Amino acid sequence: MHNDLVAALDIGGTKIAGALVDGHGTIAVRAQRPTPAKEDGETVMRAVEEVVQELAASPSWGRVSALGIGSAGPVDASAGTVSPVNVPGWRGYPLVRRVREATGGLPVELIGDGVAITAAEHWQGAAQGHENALCMVVSTGVGGGLVLGGRLHPGPTGNAGHIGHISVDLDGDLCPCGSRGCVERIASGPNIARRALDAGWRPGPDGDTSAAAVAAAAREGDPVAVASFERAARALAAGIAATATLVEIDIAVIGGGVGKAGDVLFTPLRKALADYATLSFVRRLTVAPARMGTDAGLVGAAAAALAGRTGVAAAGV
Repeated sequence: MHNDLVAALDIGGTKIAGALVDGHGTIAVRAQRPTPAKEDGETVMRAVEEVVQELAASPSWGRVSALGIGSAGPVDASAGTVSPVNVPGWRGYPLVRRVREATGGLPVELIGDGVAITAAEHWQGAAQGHENALCMVVSTGVGGGLVLGGRLHPGPTGNAGHIGHISVDLDGDLCPCGSRGCVERIASGPNIARRALDAGWRPGPDGDTSAAAVAAAAREGDPVAVASFERAARALAAGIAATATLVEIDIAVIGGGVGKAGDVLFTPLRKALADYATLSFVRRLTVAPARMGTDAGLVGAAAAALAGRTGVAAAGV
């Protein structure tokens, strides 16, 4: 397996990243395009094809044995289709077939982006060595994946662990998924910033209204910015505690852009978790920042490709 080279795609609402990855999880070649998320489905697909074409131009492409995709969800791995909430032009889109065509018939493995990040963190990151874990990406959206009994648990369609669309506020705002009060509607980066702005927070002279700017203001003690992150932390804690109660995870790993806020997020999150994870079998649950950074989706997609190509579990997948 370690001599294999696979291609990987990490598809989200902001960017489409691609890489060639070896069996040790080392990235050899990279390519990236912005996601034209507001455009029609074929325009989005053209961006994917451009990434694939750039990878295929590498002299190493001839060694590639398979391609793995970690996509924003929901996905349907059994049908090979994707319907990302943040990419409205893709609904039941036949991504596996289209990528297979773009690569000249390579085997293609599809998993959700949260599951991909989970695969990476369990292989090489903060969940390494844990038998039961939830790994989350908190960024433009909120996704997740599960490790149960030491193995990745994607579920029949590849969406198990999709914590972003657990409702934690029954009377909350309507989420683009159609439900109300979802974790994502409260704790994603854009929604942290939206709540802060609605509550009266104003950006600095640079006009930056991102969640990162809200986090910087929270570090400086801005009460509105602090309150927005505390609400996000409570939503995450409620979702994590519910997951732990169902499947007895012992660690929750949080990555993505919002996870980079550090103590601004993790301090209120750990405090809130103590209020929600109250049963004896979940009290020892710990929360940790992800270690794999922005490469997690690519490394996890590569792990799925390696596992699919060999027919056995690869790197704990």
